[in-house]
Amino acid sequence: MKIEVLPERERGVCCAVELEVPEVRAVEIADVLKALADPTRLQMVLALRAAKEPVCICDFTVTFALSQPTLSHHMAKLRRAGLVEATRRGIWAYYRLKPHLPAHVRRIVDALA
Repeated sequence: MKIEVLPERERGVCCAVELEVPEVRAVEIADVLKALADPTRLQMVLALRAAKEPVCICDFTVTFALSQPTLSHHMAKLRRAGLVEATRRGIWAYYRLKPHLPAHVRRIVDALA
């Protein structure tokens, strides 16, 4: 193994790395990825992506055999990440993917399907 020795003038010179994504967008993407990092939330998002109409939280309780409060907790995380929106009809909440997700977020969701 040969070790390359840099000339004196090149040692210790640090250069900034050009970043592909601005910090604000990197934070937004990280928040989306954190929200999707849970298997239940990932499946919920993909189900909403495929649904033609908003899905009632009660339908998710049957699908996942989880309590309504647990599923509402998952949905709250997805809402905070900007992935879903809810409408109320009586006592039930109906969820759908936000129709106008930023293109980079839409590509993430589409890539997971």
